[in-house]
Amino acid sequence: MTNLAKAVIAQVIALSLMCCGAPAWSSTLQTGKPAPEINATLIDGSHFVLSAQKGKVVVVHFWATWCGPCRAEMPAFEAFYKAHRSEGIVMLAISLDTREDMSKVKSVMGEFSYPTALLEDTIAKGYGRIWRVPLTFVIDRDGVLRRNGFAASPTIGSAGLENEVLPLLREP
Repeated sequence: MTNLAKAVIAQVIALSLMCCGAPAWSSTLQTGKPAPEINATLIDGSHFVLSAQKGKVVVVHFWATWCGPCRAEMPAFEAFYKAHRSEGIVMLAISLDTREDMSKVKSVMGEFSYPTALLEDTIAKGYGRIWRVPLTFVIDRDGVLRRNGFAASPTIGSAGLENEVLPLLREP
């Protein structure tokens, strides 16, 4: 293959990644603005509605059973949730797995006390196409988006929860 052919192929790949691999979140999804609604049927059959969580700090974590980094940070979410749920923290895990993988999802989530839903049982259109995991959003007590998972580091971990979420819990 000639150098010219290699250069053309490299440009085509770069353009494809720029067009197709670019973040596909909603242009209205901005920190400091109201968080888009989330309406989900949880795996236990109950319902979660983001707008009903006013007065609480909400952490929404998109994950998958096949995602190593997702599963690695989930114990930190559990520890933070247990330590602060009396202060008004709500956590929601939304799995990209399908209903066919429900037994895997339930097995993983059996270790955690915060609720989960499948993405296919969730309406979260204002968040755009969920194209990578882990992906974590934080919404303050007034329903304002404080962490846009697309614009932030893919993982948040214990230090991130302490730095980004704990101050929101301390606000009146």
